[in-house]
Amino acid sequence: MISLSTHVLDTMHGCPAVGVDVVLSDGAGAGLYRGVTNGDGRCPDLPRLTPGRYRLAFGVAAYYRARGVALADPPFLDVVTIDFGVSGDFGVAGESGHYHVPLLVAPYGYSTYRGS
Repeated sequence: MISLSTHVLDTMHGCPAVGVDVVLSDGAGAGLYRGVTNGDGRCPDLPRLTPGRYRLAFGVAAYYRARGVALADPPFLDVVTIDFGVSGDFGVAGESGHYHVPLLVAPYGYSTYRGS
């Protein structure tokens, strides 16, 4: 099994994004996890994965509204989804038994990468 972590950082305010709704689903759309980010912007209880395709969905508009940020209706970014694959091919350079999928987000933009 492969471990998964995520970390949501609020680049507008320069801090971890606390209280962001996070949903993890598999390639067929079946829900595997639903929770909210903790005081460090993390979800420490994400399930372990097997090789395959997955989606992380982050409720960023609700987070910013809860922080008092005025957003357009509809907001430019509502739910940010990250579709990613877990290969499990640990013989390939750079592959390991852990996947870290961070999200750096603001009301009008975001970035992600495969972290460590």
